[in-house]
Amino acid sequence: MSIQQQLKGTGVALITPFTHKNEVDFDALGRVIDTVIAGEVEYLVTLGTTGETPVLTNPEKIEMLNFTYNKVAGRVPVVVGIGGNDTADLIHDLTHFPLEKAAAILSASPYYNKPSQEGIYQHYKMIAAVSPKPIMLYNIPGRTGRNMTVATILRLANDIDNIIGIKEASGDMAQCMQILRDKPSDFLVVSGDDALALPQIACGMEGVISVAANAFPKTFGDMVRHCLLQNFNAAKQLNDGLMEAYDLMFAENNPAGVKAFLTEQKLIENYLRMPNVPLSKPIHDQIKQYLSHK
Repeated sequence: MSIQQQLKGTGVALITPFTHKNEVDFDALGRVIDTVIAGEVEYLVTLGTTGETPVLTNPEKIEMLNFTYNKVAGRVPVVVGIGGNDTADLIHDLTHFPLEKAAAILSASPYYNKPSQEGIYQHYKMIAAVSPKPIMLYNIPGRTGRNMTVATILRLANDIDNIIGIKEASGDMAQCMQILRDKPSDFLVVSGDDALALPQIACGMEGVISVAANAFPKTFGDMVRHCLLQNFNAAKQLNDGLMEAYDLMFAENNPAGVKAFLTEQKLIENYLRMPNVPLSKPIHDQIKQYLSHK
């Protein structure tokens, strides 16, 4: 099975649970991994921004990688997030992290620096040259401050064999449709917006890397599978039931929202690392109310 086929459907952007001592809670991480795999998601994404990687140390990241590989034990593919705004630092991580068991690398476009489109292209060209695994681009201008244009995405897709797809989270439906119209046939395009996944798959995307699937793996995964089979009425019924959850998850901060859901589901304790803080009580109370009707 090709890497593009392996990464169709629902991938879960895993959270990183913490203890009251501000340490990674590996017991809770194991519970989340088992729960989402039991919910029949197609693959996992570890060390993404939902996992609060900007506040994890490299030793913690490596420990989490090895724990995740061992816990997953080959049940589903594992994609590893390695992105950032220092190209040389990424090259170091790509050549020093334990990536033998990874299916692919998800790499967010550089943030804060706001490089030109040529800078973005050269950044990805350099990291692709050293990466031991296929690379998925990640376009999320709301976090990075710079949109990857359609022209840049297509240039990377056509020029560099080791770049096999993109997680597209610009929220710009016109841009998404242009990518889908003009991309190479084997270039994988998945959604990075839970709330837009249904219409984006209808336009031709082949899945989603989801935050919501941490808390609702089966329901969200079934919605995506219905979409991929073009059963849009069934997909819409499931999606309608999740729309309030999407709003609550992203009302203040990701991953504060999804961590509140997982806390109420007794999977984790509600701790984040500064500068992120737990969800405010009014929104958390709305989450309790929402879950009480599920």
